[in-house]
Amino acid sequence: MAVVHYEVRSLSTRLPSHVGLDDLTSAGLGALAAAAQSFDPDRGVPFPRYAARRIRGALLDELRSLDWATRSLRVRGREREAAREALAVQLRREPHDHELAEALGVDVEEVRQTERDLHQSVVLRLDAIVEGGVADAMLPRTTETPESLVVQREREAYLAAAVAALPDRLRTVIRATFFEDRPLKEVADDLGVTESRISQIRTEALKMLRDGLNANLDPELLAPVPEGVVARRRAAYYAEIAGRASHRQRQSLGAGPCQEPAGPRPARHAAGQ
Repeated sequence: MAVVHYEVRSLSTRLPSHVGLDDLTSAGLGALAAAAQSFDPDRGVPFPRYAARRIRGALLDELRSLDWATRSLRVRGREREAAREALAVQLRREPHDHELAEALGVDVEEVRQTERDLHQSVVLRLDAIVEGGVADAMLPRTTETPESLVVQREREAYLAAAVAALPDRLRTVIRATFFEDRPLKEVADDLGVTESRISQIRTEALKMLRDGLNANLDPELLAPVPEGVVARRRAAYYAEIAGRASHRQRQSLGAGPCQEPAGPRPARHAAGQ
């Protein structure tokens, strides 16, 4: 039993706080009992050495069962961390996502997705949080901060402007299917087209909305478009969104994205039609 506790203590210094040592100890004791049953003294291996190997294997198996992340995700996480540390030394600052992506030979979205997946795999143990005295800092807040309200209000204003700036048919489909929760068949009957056509229109509208929001809120996510008619139409759509989501409208409470921002409607452009 002393071997079990020694192996658990050796591992505990490298483990996150959400891993309970009691579970590891139980797994180690189970491995100790199994080792006692299968031990063969005629092989010339001392029992403590034989048991220690079985116990270490059982502890690693228990840790793998507690890990929500896949092995491939952990490998990607280690590669990302190694690249981040190397770049931090080279650049003398924290590297940006696009610099990490270039060093790893992947695109920026894959780097961000790996980070999101790693965050989702983290599990917090409530009793460890309370014992550490940081429960208030770690538990989710029930009230929004002034900063989060401003950000949320701005995003809603841009979304309202992006919906309002859509061509008529695309705007009608988006409002009917998302804001009014109407079935595709009913919308198709109103517009005199098939359900599949409504689905196509909705897909086209969602792409325009995503690009319009990215153009105004996160330009680095916007895919480049070759010069031409399509590029000019998209630029006009992005500009109309920016014009509608004025500073005054972003700071006002508003009624939500299904209502158009107040003010005169700019001339309709031909984007998406």
